[in-house]
Amino acid sequence: MNTPFLSIIIPAHNEENRLPRTLEQIFSFLEKQGYKSEVLVIENGSTDRTLELAAEFQKDHSNLTVIHEERRGKGNAVQRGMLAAQGEYRFICDADLSMPIEELPKFVSPIMKDFDIAIGSREAPGAIRYNEPPYRHLGGRAINLIIRLFILPGLNDTQCGFKCFRAEATESIFRHQTLTGWSFDIELLFLARRKKLRIREVPIQWYFDPDSKVNAVSDALRMIGDIFRIHLNAWRGLYDPKA
Repeated sequence: MNTPFLSIIIPAHNEENRLPRTLEQIFSFLEKQGYKSEVLVIENGSTDRTLELAAEFQKDHSNLTVIHEERRGKGNAVQRGMLAAQGEYRFICDADLSMPIEELPKFVSPIMKDFDIAIGSREAPGAIRYNEPPYRHLGGRAINLIIRLFILPGLNDTQCGFKCFRAEATESIFRHQTLTGWSFDIELLFLARRKKLRIREVPIQWYFDPDSKVNAVSDALRMIGDIFRIHLNAWRGLYDPKA
């Protein structure tokens, strides 16, 4: 079987304005690479033309798969796409492409070695943020402080939407994912640490998008509840291997 070297998974909810340009940039990049690749767009719960536009783009790109996921929630879309993908490396990519796609080689072999999961970091040495308002940066650091204190010490940017998983790591942890919303990243990285998988933070260039759908206050409150839910799930044995 001719397995793709790379799968790019794009969760897309109401992304009719940003998705076409993002797909154009991604496929332009992939055409210059010397490996086999695939792109999966997981549209979930959109009320605009996201699904229609993705399907139109698919007609001219045989390595694009468009999946309609009825259930809303970014975590649902990502889980569906990651488990449907076939690549040796499976890369989660936000539809806003706030990290230039040219940064992607940092996440895969041969540049990256001895890792199971590589996560884009706006805080690792060498990372650059562009155009981010100070209040958004401070809000993000406050959220990360909560994450480091209560569940993932040592990881300085768990919520950046660009992450790469080896195929074995994907199969190992995504089938145990229970969270469907914004905090799904935290659960996956928590599961990875329980399984002693190797996580690397990759410094990236990142551009602030004023149309970002993140709400620092409401998402932070929801995330705190999800952190306690993850700990409760672990205490109840929901993440333990089944006999």
